[in-house]
Amino acid sequence: MSVLSVELIILILAAWKFPSRVKEIGLIALMTGLVSVMTGLYTGFDAIQKAGGISPVVFMGGLKVALIPIIYGSLIYLLSLIIRVIQKPR
Repeated sequence: MSVLSVELIILILAAWKFPSRVKEIGLIALMTGLVSVMTGLYTGFDAIQKAGGISPVVFMGGLKVALIPIIYGSLIYLLSLIIRVIQKPR
């Protein structure tokens, strides 16, 4: 999550200084969120395998938490698209 927050700050600075790179920074944030989710799910499934099984309630709670980075990355990407549309010359 801290990497995504840094990417959000970079996006805001790029909107002011390097407007041509805004969309690419948003895409990087989206992909960072996706990779973060995949890494978290991999380690979570590995822990479940070592434990021998867990309750479905605990599993769903873990899935809910695992999806936070992809939501955050998607929101950063959406913000980059909005900034890009606003900055695009007519």
